[in-house]
Amino acid sequence: MTVDIEKNKQEFNDLLRSVGREGTDYLIEDLEDLGFYDAPSSTRFHLACDGGNVQHSLNTCRAGLMLREQIIQMRPEMERELPKDSVIVACLLHDVCKADVYKKVVKKRKDQYGNWVDVKGFDVDYSNFPMGHGEKSVIVVLRSGFDIHDDEMLAIRWHMGFTEPKELYGTIGIAYKKYPIALLAHEADLEATYFYDI
Repeated sequence: MTVDIEKNKQEFNDLLRSVGREGTDYLIEDLEDLGFYDAPSSTRFHLACDGGNVQHSLNTCRAGLMLREQIIQMRPEMERELPKDSVIVACLLHDVCKADVYKKVVKKRKDQYGNWVDVKGFDVDYSNFPMGHGEKSVIVVLRSGFDIHDDEMLAIRWHMGFTEPKELYGTIGIAYKKYPIALLAHEADLEATYFYDI
């Protein structure tokens, strides 16, 4: 699969700038330096191609904005709990942690005839900044001086759902209850991964 890296980069940056937050340009510079715009979204599962992570982030943002509209339609009072700018921030920035973890490699795979062939792919290397997935994304954003709100941080932190140690299971429930945007970001990430990242 291939994606239009420059088009996606422009759309990502325009969406991020649309929320009007202090520190946006610094964050964009840092994402560029980290290789965010060129990174894949996974090693072999969804959007495992150059620029796949930005495509996934845009897909997650689109899914998040659609979910927001559906929720508000059914429960209008949720509009204040799910500000549009916060949905954009949480969904666009949920996977900035992936910017410096994928390394290009050549792997061996069998072709349709059973012959081993060289295939370009990616491996994961967490040695640059070995921090948890959601936590690392929040820290990268904070280090850049971006004005991120508490609900957005919690949404990014918990966007993976129940992949954490058992001791933290109660914490995610509290986060989802206190900050509905956290559950929305999790659902948007799942929708993007399984429906749109094709």
